[in-house]
Amino acid sequence: MSDARRLDRLLMVAPYAALAGATALVLASGDSRVPVPVMLAVVAATAGWMLWCVTLHPGWVGHPPRMAGFFVGLVLLAGVLVWCSPLFGFFAWTGYLFIVYALPGRWRIAGAAAVAVLTAAAQAGGFIDVDGAGFAILLAFNVVVAVALTMLATQHREQQATVARANRQLADALAENAALQTRLLSQARAAGVLDERQRLAGEIHDVLAQGLTGIVTQLEAAEATVGRPAEWRRHVDAAKRLARDSLAEARRSVRALRPGSLDGAALPEALGDLVDGWSRLTGVPASLIVTGAADRLHPDADTTLLRAAQEALTNVGRHARANRVALTLSYLEDLVTLDIRDDGAGFDPAAVDAGRYGLAAMRDRVARVGGTIEVESAPGEGTAIAVCLPVLVAA
Repeated sequence: MSDARRLDRLLMVAPYAALAGATALVLASGDSRVPVPVMLAVVAATAGWMLWCVTLHPGWVGHPPRMAGFFVGLVLLAGVLVWCSPLFGFFAWTGYLFIVYALPGRWRIAGAAAVAVLTAAAQAGGFIDVDGAGFAILLAFNVVVAVALTMLATQHREQQATVARANRQLADALAENAALQTRLLSQARAAGVLDERQRLAGEIHDVLAQGLTGIVTQLEAAEATVGRPAEWRRHVDAAKRLARDSLAEARRSVRALRPGSLDGAALPEALGDLVDGWSRLTGVPASLIVTGAADRLHPDADTTLLRAAQEALTNVGRHARANRVALTLSYLEDLVTLDIRDDGAGFDPAAVDAGRYGLAAMRDRVARVGGTIEVESAPGEGTAIAVCLPVLVAA
């Protein structure tokens, strides 16, 4: 609640009520030391001063010079009223109510002392009949009480101001955090879209490109064996089988983007089926060795390792002219690794197009799950690919 509202709701009733009550007492007792019209004129001036400076202009509370002028005028008018009758002491005390809002800093002590002089004079019977010793005692008592109450009110107001500042800072911080969170969410959505595009590109490459590559390889082999019907039939049947499998895998990938061979099967079993099928298709002996406890990994880790094996075997069948391939799946304490080695033609990793061998897509897929991939090869020395992933345990 603002200072203006506090004055409107808490302070403005008391001064007017006190002024009206004191005026009624003076009129009832006939204790006015000046003509009644003069006394009523001072009362009207006092009420008008409060009405103009505070009630009609509550915004002035935020302007210390104006409020200081108002307070000085109020003290002077209250002093004139006490001169008219000590019964106006019932009004003079309301000056305390304005001190905290009207005066800054140490001026509040001076303001409290000024109001204390008025209340002490009223208690002593007015300025005319003031007794020196008695007035001094009353003045000291009123000053001590007034200063103490003013200091407490000042401390309370400063605490309220501190709390208000803290609340504003907190609100600003929350608004800033909300804006930052909005930006982060927007960036996360953009990153998620990019990551999803990359993942879909990898799925398309793994599902369609590898299948089509195998089909083309089998059809090329069939074309080369036209004069040998048995071999020709074997290659054509293999191409048809690859086409059906690739179509089924593409449909499944659209539905779930998870390799069908992993549905209901552990990674070692899926890799074993992949190796056996690839070996039957190409006629190249291939083996799989599994070491360590086969933990149930996160689906993303399983998918990444299976896709890496598919890509590596596709490369071997298409480029390596290998006589043997060996895969090793190793479950370590906090890592899982897959090594694919062949004794084929090999290549210079620095001199070839990584995209041609699908290595770029493989690296992207492995990187998305926090893994690494190393390729070692040289012309005539075969190829070794090592994929290493942190253990992502399935939820």
